[in-house]
Amino acid sequence: MKTCKLLLIILCVNIVLAKAQSFNTMLIPDSLTKDANAVKRYEELKISIKDVDRAVVSHKYAITILNEAGRGYATYSNTYDKLKDLSNIDGTLYDAAGKELKNVKRKDIADYVDDDNMSLVTDDRYKVHNFYYNAYPYTVAYKDEETFDGIYFLPYWLPQKSNHYAVEQSRFVIETPLNYKLRYKQFKYAGQPVIVNDGKKITYTWEVKNLHAFDNEAYCPQWEEITTSVFVAPVNFKMQGYAGIMDTWQNLGKFHVQLMNGRDVLPENVRKDVHALTDNLSNPKEKAFALYNYLQKNTRYISVQLGIGGWQPYDANYVAAKKYGDCKALSNYMKSLLKEAGLKGYYVLVNADDDDTRGLWEDFPSPYFNHAVLCMPDGKDTLWFECTSQTATPGFMGSSVGNRKALMIGDDGGYIVNTPSYKAEQNLQIRTVTAAIDMEGNLDATLVTKYTGIQQQIPHALMYHTTKEDREKYLNDELNLPTYKVDKTSYTENRSLIPEIQEYLHITAQNYASVSGRRLFIKPNLFNKTGNKFNVDDERLFDIEYPYSFHDIDSLDIKIPDGYAPEALPKNLDLNSKFGAYKIEFKVADNDINVVRNYTRSAGRFPPSDYPEFAKFINDIYKADRSQVVLVKKEN
Repeated sequence: MKTCKLLLIILCVNIVLAKAQSFNTMLIPDSLTKDANAVKRYEELKISIKDVDRAVVSHKYAITILNEAGRGYATYSNTYDKLKDLSNIDGTLYDAAGKELKNVKRKDIADYVDDDNMSLVTDDRYKVHNFYYNAYPYTVAYKDEETFDGIYFLPYWLPQKSNHYAVEQSRFVIETPLNYKLRYKQFKYAGQPVIVNDGKKITYTWEVKNLHAFDNEAYCPQWEEITTSVFVAPVNFKMQGYAGIMDTWQNLGKFHVQLMNGRDVLPENVRKDVHALTDNLSNPKEKAFALYNYLQKNTRYISVQLGIGGWQPYDANYVAAKKYGDCKALSNYMKSLLKEAGLKGYYVLVNADDDDTRGLWEDFPSPYFNHAVLCMPDGKDTLWFECTSQTATPGFMGSSVGNRKALMIGDDGGYIVNTPSYKAEQNLQIRTVTAAIDMEGNLDATLVTKYTGIQQQIPHALMYHTTKEDREKYLNDELNLPTYKVDKTSYTENRSLIPEIQEYLHITAQNYASVSGRRLFIKPNLFNKTGNKFNVDDERLFDIEYPYSFHDIDSLDIKIPDGYAPEALPKNLDLNSKFGAYKIEFKVADNDINVVRNYTRSAGRFPPSDYPEFAKFINDIYKADRSQVVLVKKEN
């Protein structure tokens, strides 16, 4: 009996020691700590689907924080709202040896409204916890549980958070009823999930081990395409009484037709406004632009997110009365205005993100949208309207919405459409610089720049959405000079399908040119330099992706002091490649330095095998952009 008790005690001690040892940072393989700021030790994300409108999601994980750069991964954070409950939060802190130091206390979990400073009212909330420990390395372990009341979105699995984040082990498990139809799309996962049918439920399991950290590469594709990820979606679903089918894009669109039915009725005063604005116009484009101008002048963007309101637009009467709405409500309102004028507009769902030019996956109907816009067919063309902006040019979509696939909601369901894509000749930056350099090397310059298309987005923001002080701070931080001051600025705009902004700047810079004895050293390409340089011998892991094209033209005339003659001029350069074209020419005559620079970047996706050619192309531009003119003072 004593022997049995002793064995039991030894077994319990060994279990405790094994638990403590499991988070000993010395046990992490060197291959996982290389280039890493944090290592995920283990993870299990489990989705238990109970019915078409109910699921329970449990998540547990442990992360070792290796250094100061990784401390952001130590914070626990999760959201909840009317459709998703969050409970059973627990967490533990371990030191480098795996010794337990502290447990989460309920009072230490902060609970906030998810306030984005643009929402009038929202039921989105989030809970946050941090141990605020900084004796590296250390480990945090957390777990929680979410209950979904209504299923539209299902959580996705993305075990590796960033390139300097390694993964020792991560598992994704989904349990469904026997008759439940689950769809999934996976990236960078070898093989297929393990699927087990035990007669009561079906279980899908994905698992990865030993995902290494790696150095960042410029111009990479989207993160979920270069690391392991799995996205899941139902076929049949239900949310707050609305049922839908997600097996095709058309059927998913039918769900949104349900949400929008009867929400396009305008009040009488707005109907009269519509007819007053459009009855005397014969051109559909003119009518649409007049109504868009009316929308911009009479509404503003404010988000309202309550329950299914995250997907269902507030009706047109609500927007007319309140003078505000979110992207869904304002796009629906614009659609209603067009309808009253006898024009057909279409509500369009899109994933709006400057870094995401893919949009939806054609082979995987799923609700990964975060924005709504409106389109209107006009003969061979389609007009597009960003309804949340009071300053945007009608018809222009920009980099966050343009050049991607989106879901247009027709009367009979959803259809995949392409949002506008802009060519290099539509994304221009044409700059004329008139400058002078004095005997001490001080610079005085006037810049007149025309920006069009995507390249006018930042000047547009500087023009409409910043204070004078913020604009000057941005400009003084942005231009490629070591010490300078922007003392005069002005902007004018031409509102057209391809918007255009003209910017005027006056700049002074002390000691821009270097003076050494009788020589003056000047880098004449003053303001538009390629900022990247690459090691040609590096091994490229991922594709090179340029999301959009552009064309820059710089013409510079720099007056130099009397009595100087050129001693050394840079060589002209003319490059052509699949990545674009670059040409720069230098001339010195009659106390003037003249530079003409043309650079066109070509949008595209290129394989890693193209990297040496790409790196050489960019490096040649980098060097030419910083070419130096040497002037020598003539002898008396």
